[in-house]
Amino acid sequence: MKCECQQITKLQPDFCVLLNQYRLIEISGADAEKYLQGQLTADVTKLAIGEHTLTSHCDPKGKMSALFRLYRAQAEQFFAIIRCELLPEALVQLKKYAVFSKVTFTELDTPLFGVANATTLANLSENATALVLSCAQKRAIVWGETLTTHGESALWDLADIQDGLPILAKANQFELIPQAANLQAVENAISFTKGCYIGQETVARAKYRGANKRAMFILVGNSEQAECPEAGQALEMQLGENWRASGTVLAAVHYQQQLWVQIVLNKEIEADTLFRFNDMLLKICELPYALEEA
Repeated sequence: MKCECQQITKLQPDFCVLLNQYRLIEISGADAEKYLQGQLTADVTKLAIGEHTLTSHCDPKGKMSALFRLYRAQAEQFFAIIRCELLPEALVQLKKYAVFSKVTFTELDTPLFGVANATTLANLSENATALVLSCAQKRAIVWGETLTTHGESALWDLADIQDGLPILAKANQFELIPQAANLQAVENAISFTKGCYIGQETVARAKYRGANKRAMFILVGNSEQAECPEAGQALEMQLGENWRASGTVLAAVHYQQQLWVQIVLNKEIEADTLFRFNDMLLKICELPYALEEA
């Protein structure tokens, strides 16, 4: 049986944390939309002003160099919210052909906040930008206003893990195709109808020819020890009376004597399969969305 997912926003409904694990990047210019359209898995032309989505940038082999949230502020102005550890390599790859286009990339020092507190969100000033996420737990990414924080930044990562929103760490950069992280099932992260972009052949082949054999899962187990597996690490999976190293950890958070792990596994894995990290047993926790064939 799959275990129940106890949402962090029910345990900490008022959390407001500084997202110091993320950096805000401004992408602007007359060719910004056209350039991003030829680079990213999302259909940028269909992103209206004020809308946002997760998306990824791939290398020519279809492996993700970056995974980030893209927000369209104006017709020629976008913002990307990307994990700091992916920089600067992610920007090097994303800007590779920008010299031929009227587009600029600017790293900003603007503080980012992760907010689940409904009152805080309702009382934001006109100067603030709030990107409300369309996931199981209502929360938003906010910038443009200094907020009083309650909680650690890891709470946001935990909410992402529980909501099935993939986290790409440096250890897994250039290692995974987008569908291995369930991006085909999350928001508008991948478009299969837009034109060509870098890595598009691999992404399309994974969908139409069944080339992708992996998917992202949530594992959870009780643990008094605060130790977490590292991104890129494998866990042990039970096979009969034996255990075998399996999977690729994306992220892990320990909270209130529970260990939560986001991991890429064979997508045909049985729901009652047991895993372990050191001596901690972990079970599969049901994803908050259905996985499409990809």
